[in-house]
Amino acid sequence: MTTLVTPMSQTLATKWQLFPQPHKYILIACIVSLSALAFWPSSRPSLEVMQAPTLEETAQASSAETTAELQTEALVVEPLPVQYTIEQGDTLSTIFDQFRISNSTMRAILASDEELLALDVLKPGQQLVFQFSADDFSQTLESMTLIKSPAHKVAYQRVDEKHFSFEEFILDTEWLESVYAGHIEGSFYVSAKRAGLNDDEIVRATHIFQEQINFARDIRAGDRFEVVVGREMVGDTATGSTRIEGVRLHSRGKTISAFLHEDGHFYNHKGESLTPAFLRYPTARQYRISSPFNPRRLHPITGRVSPHNGVDFATPIGTPVLSTGDGIVTRVRNHPFAGIYVEIEHSTTFKTRYLHLNRALVKPGQRVTRGQRIALSGNTGRSTGPHLHFELHVNNRPVNPLKADIPMVSAIDKKALPAFNDRVAMLENLMVNHSTNDG
Repeated sequence: MTTLVTPMSQTLATKWQLFPQPHKYILIACIVSLSALAFWPSSRPSLEVMQAPTLEETAQASSAETTAELQTEALVVEPLPVQYTIEQGDTLSTIFDQFRISNSTMRAILASDEELLALDVLKPGQQLVFQFSADDFSQTLESMTLIKSPAHKVAYQRVDEKHFSFEEFILDTEWLESVYAGHIEGSFYVSAKRAGLNDDEIVRATHIFQEQINFARDIRAGDRFEVVVGREMVGDTATGSTRIEGVRLHSRGKTISAFLHEDGHFYNHKGESLTPAFLRYPTARQYRISSPFNPRRLHPITGRVSPHNGVDFATPIGTPVLSTGDGIVTRVRNHPFAGIYVEIEHSTTFKTRYLHLNRALVKPGQRVTRGQRIALSGNTGRSTGPHLHFELHVNNRPVNPLKADIPMVSAIDKKALPAFNDRVAMLENLMVNHSTNDG
């Protein structure tokens, strides 16, 4: 469904923008011709000696010509941005076909998006904003903006005939906590659903305790649970992102707890890790770095900043690629420039990507563990030679995977423990107050 950024009063102007360019010029020529005929003198002029015009007559003629030029220019309507809301089943290709945007333009945008891969998975409800040019007979796309959420957008700007650049905008947000609590009646899933949690939040809550409890066997009717869910906000507007901030399960006289720390992982109330540590490298042994992480790298052709959001390892084709942590496979795709790649979400904070693979050994939705073989390295996509491109994202921002502060130990550092304890006390207070109010 196509909607306009401008009010209804500008609907005609936007329809003019989508009108084929050749037809625009024909229509303008017709209007100008009809105007000329309307003012053409009906009688033949008498033959007489032409006298030179006075200065006043010259000025009036010049003014009339200027007015005519302005009237002609007024017929050229400046193109307005066009906004498209993505629907189920849409792909970038089908959307571009609808707007008559060339395949070469799409490939140029995908090339600029290689480091982000923001356009590879479009979700219903996200929006694309197109800005076209009216300078020629073709439907030339000058810029495109992907609005992923109220807090996150990516703008693609034409650099020249064959290249686009991109700029990512991420706004500062806050997290608003809500408590969901209840008693076990039937399964944990049914009980949590009754308390108000959605399917994704239930899966994440059970995943946190996967090493501590078997939800199908260990819980009993009457056991209690509390879950604190954080919802990301930009002012009063929700971005659609949520995270589990704390969980407590009271069963058989014991309380099992998990609390989210600022490092993106969960710890019990003592600060002991519930999540296995990460591997620093995605291979069994270390390979030569052929291209380092560089967020300020300049594009060799355009000269503009074109970040290298990962580290390239000079791995021979067929080298086993390992997941650096426990998680769930969220993408297995074949991109024209990134090649075959795998993306794994390790928590609401951490995400890893493995690009230019020869073969993927996992499927979307599959749960993987740290050190598990997930792919074989290759040379697919736009690549100058066999290598593995490895990325680590923290809170949806790429970081240097070889230097980032990732969980490598089994407990919170003593210096960070006081702040963690304060956070735990606040979340437990929310849980207690919610249970008291419901009781």
